[in-house]
Amino acid sequence: MAHDHDGNHTHGQAQGHEQGHGHQHGHGHGSDLDWNAMAPHLEAQAELFAPLYRQALSWLASEAAEPGLIVDAGSGPGVLSCLFAEAFPGARVVAVDGTAPLLDRARARADRLSLADRVDTLAGELPDVLDELPKPADLLWASRSLHHLGDQRSALTAFGQRLAPGGTLALLEGGLPSRFLPRDLGIGRPGLQARLDALEEDWFARMRADLPGAVAETEDWPALLTAAGLKHTGTRSFLLDLPAPADDRTRAYAAAHLGRLREGFGDALVAEDRDTLDRLLDPADPASVHRRPDVFLLAAHTVYTAVRPS
Repeated sequence: MAHDHDGNHTHGQAQGHEQGHGHQHGHGHGSDLDWNAMAPHLEAQAELFAPLYRQALSWLASEAAEPGLIVDAGSGPGVLSCLFAEAFPGARVVAVDGTAPLLDRARARADRLSLADRVDTLAGELPDVLDELPKPADLLWASRSLHHLGDQRSALTAFGQRLAPGGTLALLEGGLPSRFLPRDLGIGRPGLQARLDALEEDWFARMRADLPGAVAETEDWPALLTAAGLKHTGTRSFLLDLPAPADDRTRAYAAAHLGRLREGFGDALVAEDRDTLDRLLDPADPASVHRRPDVFLLAAHTVYTAVRPS
């Protein structure tokens, strides 16, 4: 399982493994997600959201002592794993994922950034694979990977047990759906993105229900962290604000996201909304996200931290 959104999974954002898992889901719209096929999108999304992730990492650095071992649980192609290595130069980082080709990308990225001596990879399914870590983690980061595990409460307990005494679990879940278009586009019926959000929420509920061992939980993350034997220490949201007019990278992100929604939800949309999406995706149309001047990106991700008692 790869993550959001950072190339980590996402919900609320076409964010993949949205690290994002933010998440749109950035993962296609069936319960069987092909993370390997999504790898280029996961990388592009995580790179685009890097300013947000750097804010989160700076906050984590101010909250805890310098970690010796950082675990990126559900790392996807390793964009955020490498950001951790850059932000914490004294730490060793282990990128953990169930998709071997994504870890190949993580190793290649670390090599390109001259971080290969401090970024390792570990292949296997969460949370059991964490038993193979060389030692307990000082910081375990899970960005929109937890919601791909059927029993989230049990998984949080397992995450906490892999922490060193005094170690920190940082959980990125929730936040707000990304926005990159105005409510009234000047074409079609206003409120298109809100209607797409509703379809994504329905998809997300089905995805959760179909997971092996799925258990419904109230998403009160501080309470769940406390139930896992950890001490909740903080909650903070981080903003990515890329105003209009968007650059080519942001436009490509918007087009990729809308294209996945058009493919996955086309049959569930009314004809007017399908037509609007087709125009937004047509590079030759002046109203498309490739050309219109009002495309932007506004997103918020929330991080919850908790410490294993010493």
